Amino acid sequence: MGKSSNVDSRDIYYRLSKSEGYRARSAYKLLHIAEEFDIFPHDLRNAVDLCAAPGSWSQVLVKKLNEVPNQMPAKIVAVDLQPMAPLEGVVQITGDITSPKTAAEVISAMDGEKAQLVICDGAPDVTGLHTLDSHLQAQLLLAAFSISVHLLAPGGTFIAKIFRTPQDPGAEWLVSQLRSFFPETDRKNRETKMGGVWVRKPRSSREGSGEAFIICRNFTPLPGLMTDCNSRPGTSLLDIFRSVSLSDPISNPIEQSDTREAEKVEKMALGWTGGGDLS
Repeated sequence: MGKSSNVDSRDIYYRLSKSEGYRARSAYKLLHIAEEFDIFPHDLRNAVDLCAAPGSWSQVLVKKLNEVPNQMPAKIVAVDLQPMAPLEGVVQITGDITSPKTAAEVISAMDGEKAQLVICDGAPDVTGLHTLDSHLQAQLLLAAFSISVHLLAPGGTFIAKIFRTPQDPGAEWLVSQLRSFFPETDRKNRETKMGGVWVRKPRSSREGSGEAFIICRNFTPLPGLMTDCNSRPGTSLLDIFRSVSLSDPISNPIEQSDTREAEKVEKMALGWTGGGDLS
């Protein structure tokens, strides 16, 4: 009985996607996330869709970012290894998200602006082995977030697909790591879901799958972190932590405040390594 219900649910969103013109039923996953989180405020004017093919999430961006009449068209950039059919209002980049060249192309397409929203619905080929699939998905998410560190504006939002395992159904390790970049600033911030990290499984996601989505809000770059497109995006996040440069005594003399900032970054790097458990 439960299995039949799941099939019916999938068919509903498949039929809806056809009738409403979306390229895939996955569009409703982003729309359902938006029902709980205010990820499409009226002042959201640019966004990046990583691993975008076939383009259903980009279609949602076009619709949601251009709802207010008499506004300039939003800047939307879609990136994927494979070319996809053109979408009006979307700049498409065919490239590898681990490549510095791709990051530079995205920033150029955004006219040098940082993105207020970065989303990624990419997934590797599923093997059916939950632990392996979760590991492969985590590596893809790491690549997506590594480039997003260079693309996101302060205060921005990052949303990506994850695969949960029975051993870690709440993705606690990943949540703890990402809080290094998306901290809860205060209780109100948490209650309004304007800052922090959450894991959600939208109702349009198949119940029997380990798929879920991580929603990260209020991006806070680490002090001194080099996050421009020339600072080797695509490297590991530990290397990104190491990009903090306070060693030049002429152009960047070390003051007491700098030392404190360096110590803060080091602590955050340890927290990332230990999933928030090291300090």
